[in-house]
Amino acid sequence: MSYYKHHVFFCLNQREPGQDCCANHGAQAAFDHCKQAVKAAGLAGPGGVRVNKAGCLDRCAGGPVAVVYPEAVWYTFVDSADIDEIVESHLKNGRPVERLQLPPTVGR
Repeated sequence: MSYYKHHVFFCLNQREPGQDCCANHGAQAAFDHCKQAVKAAGLAGPGGVRVNKAGCLDRCAGGPVAVVYPEAVWYTFVDSADIDEIVESHLKNGRPVERLQLPPTVGR
């Protein structure tokens, strides 16, 4: 059994000026909101959910992005309501949110 049921990584990479990146699309605010929502739902900690910052996840074209393991479900999001939906549906109830999933062909 894994130490965490779900491990979420948010790309917070900041690229050179003029290059698109997750940091330019609200990734830090989404990360902060997700950590708070996971704690508020009582999901944080061993046996539950861990939310971490990550460097470049190489999916810039779909940014901002986050990935949930162990399922390896990649998400893109627009606002805190999207993050709340991921927390409630996927992290709490085990149902990935299809409408927010990043297509497998989207890369850098």
